[in-house]
Amino acid sequence: MGKRGRACVVVLGDLGRSPRMQYHALSLARQVLQHPWTWTLLLMEIQWQKYSHSLPKILYPLMLLLKPIIQLVILLWFLCFKVPPPDAFIVQNPPSVPTLVAVKWASSLRKSAFIVDWHNFGYTLLGLSVGRSSPFVSIYHWFEKHYGQMANGSLCVTRAMQHELAQNWGIRATVLYDQPPEFFCPTSLQEKHKLFSRLNRYLCHPLGVRDCVTATTTGIGADDQNETLFTTLVDTDILLKPNRPALVVSSTSWTPDEDFGILLEAAVMYDRRVAALLDENDSADEGVLWKEISGGKQYLYPRLLFIITGSADLGVCLHTSSSGLDLPMKVVDMFGCGLPVCAVSYSCIDELVKVEKNGLLFSLSSELADELLMLFRGFPNECDALKSLKNGALETGSSARWAAEWEEHAKPLISEVISRNLN
Repeated sequence: MGKRGRACVVVLGDLGRSPRMQYHALSLARQVLQHPWTWTLLLMEIQWQKYSHSLPKILYPLMLLLKPIIQLVILLWFLCFKVPPPDAFIVQNPPSVPTLVAVKWASSLRKSAFIVDWHNFGYTLLGLSVGRSSPFVSIYHWFEKHYGQMANGSLCVTRAMQHELAQNWGIRATVLYDQPPEFFCPTSLQEKHKLFSRLNRYLCHPLGVRDCVTATTTGIGADDQNETLFTTLVDTDILLKPNRPALVVSSTSWTPDEDFGILLEAAVMYDRRVAALLDENDSADEGVLWKEISGGKQYLYPRLLFIITGSADLGVCLHTSSSGLDLPMKVVDMFGCGLPVCAVSYSCIDELVKVEKNGLLFSLSSELADELLMLFRGFPNECDALKSLKNGALETGSSARWAAEWEEHAKPLISEVISRNLN
């Protein structure tokens, strides 16, 4: 792409929580197979929380000032002296301070292109922890806007953010949607059985109460490889149990813009509403409603097992976005695995979640409880609404992948910016 044949992906923080930048690095690495150029990945993680927690609160403002200054010095040392001069620096935002400052200075010194990938706005995230009216937020906003405008090229995650950057920041950005990589796919029945066999010792041991799991695990040993809460091995065939619980998954980045209280409240509401239906119908079988059908019983409402990771029957997303302009990557990953989603509704979520096609939206815990009741009625065989959403999620996940999205939108911008910078 450029004379030096080198690009540097810069991430300040935990690379494990920056999958988009990992995918950038993988996409750049693929170019090695096609072109004689290489890439450098810089990862810097400083455990500030370990030290700041031991400080008196009165010193927190001082830490807010010292932290970016020390980070700036370390970043400049790496970017200007330790890393070979690249054709382009590609940097994640946020964090904005001191990352954008350091990368801009380094790019000027080393005559490299400066490309910003806008995931969100750093000043809105800071406002969640210190308050939007804090002077630190105003200062942060100034640095983010000023140095963001100096970029030679910009990528962003939604059209709503593209519009905001153009209208109020004076920045032209190319939309690069998050898409699942090729290795995200639906889990096979064999893989599910192996996973739940490994988890038996955790799922089959009661924790002092009889819940939806322990009430149905009688006879399943902690190291049983033939039977799990969800599957059973008959001869050489692995089968899903017809009376298994429904598995609901929700991953989290543990940030203030995700309210897990909504999920917990909805779970309690689901439990109470099913209990009320039991009282009304007086037809109980181990705690769930059922009806007589030809050949046996059909459960109307299953027990629900909530896990905050993994593969499942339904995904729940509680991300609301501090700016209202970014999209939750967890939903992208869920679609990549063919998993339908119930997601919190906010301004631009409809760019990703298509209501009644691949998921549903909600604002209140009561709405999520209603959706759980509607989707899981007749689980696992007669829940047509859930099956329809699953088909839509599979279609969404298979129709677009990261590699194709990157080749179409990111690669041309990076090539153009590098070429323009060299001239």
